[in-house]
Amino acid sequence: MSETSETVVLLADDGTVIGEAPKATVHTTDTPLHLAFSCHVFDAQGRVLVTRRALDKKTWPGVWSNAFCGHPAPGEDTVQAIARRAERELGLTLTDVRVALPDFRYRAVDASGIVENEICPVYTAVAASDPVPAPDEVSEWAWLEPAALRDAVAAAPFAFSPWLGWQLAAWEGDYAGGR
Repeated sequence: MSETSETVVLLADDGTVIGEAPKATVHTTDTPLHLAFSCHVFDAQGRVLVTRRALDKKTWPGVWSNAFCGHPAPGEDTVQAIARRAERELGLTLTDVRVALPDFRYRAVDASGIVENEICPVYTAVAASDPVPAPDEVSEWAWLEPAALRDAVAAAPFAFSPWLGWQLAAWEGDYAGGR
C-alpha cells in the first residue's frame, strides 16, 4: 500500500473516531488529530533498533528515531498494522508485539512547519534478523544498547525525533530489553 492510497483514522479530542482521510493530505501545518502507533524493536541480545528517517520524508527528514511508526487503516487491528509497516519499512517479521505506552499522545512541529498530531500507542517487538529497509523510509539504522540510546537522546535531542525523547521519558520501569 503506497502513501497515496493509505487512509488514516481521524479522531476527536477524546479519542473517538470521527472520520478518515487520505494519509497524503493529513500531515500539513494544520494536521488533524489522528490515530497512529510507534514501535520499538529489540533483538535477542536486548539491543534496540534506531533508524534514520529518509532524507525525502515529508516530516523530520534525516532525523534518528525509534524503529518505525505508522497508521492503522480504518478497521485494521493495530498489531496487524505494525506487522504490515515492519515488513514495508524494514523488511522485518516481528514477534512478541506488546503495548508499552497505551495512552501516548503528542503534537510536534518540525522545522518546515509540518505538524504531527497523534494519539499514538507505543509498542515493543522482537526481530530475529537485521532490517533490510526501504530506501524511501530509512536511510540508516543501528542496533544500540538501550542505555546508549537514552544517553544519546539526552546529549543531542535535536538529532532525534521529538516523540522518541518523549516516549523514553514516559517509559515506566527499565527500557532495557523493551519490557
